[in-house]
Amino acid sequence: MVLGFWDLAVPVVGAPMAGGPGTPELAAAVSNAGGMGFIAGGYVSPEEFADDIAAARAATNGPIGANLFVPQPSAADYVQLDHYAEALDELAEHYDVEVGRPRFSDDDWQRKLEVIADVRPEVVSFTFGAPPPDVLRWFGALGIVLLITVTSAYEAGIAVAAGADGLVVQGPGAGGHRGTFAPDMPPGEESLGELLDRIGAAHKVPLIAAGGLGTADDVAKVLSRGAVAAQVGTALLLSDEAGTNFAHRTALQNPQFGKTTVTRAFSGRYARGLENDFTRLLDDVAPLGYPEVNHMTSPIRRAAVEADDPHGTNLWAGTAFASARTGPAADIVASLV
Repeated sequence: MVLGFWDLAVPVVGAPMAGGPGTPELAAAVSNAGGMGFIAGGYVSPEEFADDIAAARAATNGPIGANLFVPQPSAADYVQLDHYAEALDELAEHYDVEVGRPRFSDDDWQRKLEVIADVRPEVVSFTFGAPPPDVLRWFGALGIVLLITVTSAYEAGIAVAAGADGLVVQGPGAGGHRGTFAPDMPPGEESLGELLDRIGAAHKVPLIAAGGLGTADDVAKVLSRGAVAAQVGTALLLSDEAGTNFAHRTALQNPQFGKTTVTRAFSGRYARGLENDFTRLLDDVAPLGYPEVNHMTSPIRRAAVEADDPHGTNLWAGTAFASARTGPAADIVASLV
């Protein structure tokens, strides 16, 4: 591999946070602090993806990673989607928008693969599954380190067999979308420590621990269990360089938003975030169906963000959200070790 994670001066990886919080400035700041920053490829055009990687690279001499969502077959039932559209109507009316049209897309998968091949970040990670082995062989031949996010020992076996150089082991405390391979699979209950033990015993590849890590003690514990680095996202949401919107930042620091919940109400796929009125009203009726549900709720969430209203949008956060602090990302990274 061109990059060993054991070579990082600081064993901290910035999580790829799609949808706004992740920025080139944040990725570069984490790398400049001795760790490794990531650019998220989700929800941006291939052109924006390439520009973001280039901007991060221009701001650091350290390694930069890029992340892609692996397309999966749709789990949507259009009868259930119609029912959910009706449930969303009142909320959409409140924000003076219309419910979005459910549609399936692969988020420009092939074109984003070509971006990776063209710009060649040091590392590429995949979420929501293992890509076809030919993709991994293609990137491996280009000297790119290949990581796959896994949430179980079973998924780890698939990822290693496909050709992963290392694994991002995501525990149940992670904020944002669960990286499960099956879109209709509920989040597992096995702790991050247990996952590291089981996967580490079965596979001799580098493991990056992710999920619910917010303090130096948290990081030290996963390193002691064999992880080569800790991946953190929620810990960076309040950093100066993050693109976290005002409603999200406010909620993270407001005692009114005192706990997280795993919900499919926003995107049709299980994800952890701060509990708000949206999740309380709609979680019980929300169907599976990613990215269809994501497109349906997008106008509502966008309008809520524009209104600085934390009750109408997703507030992705892991279980260690109370430890998140403001300030430069470099200071936050330093505090974690």
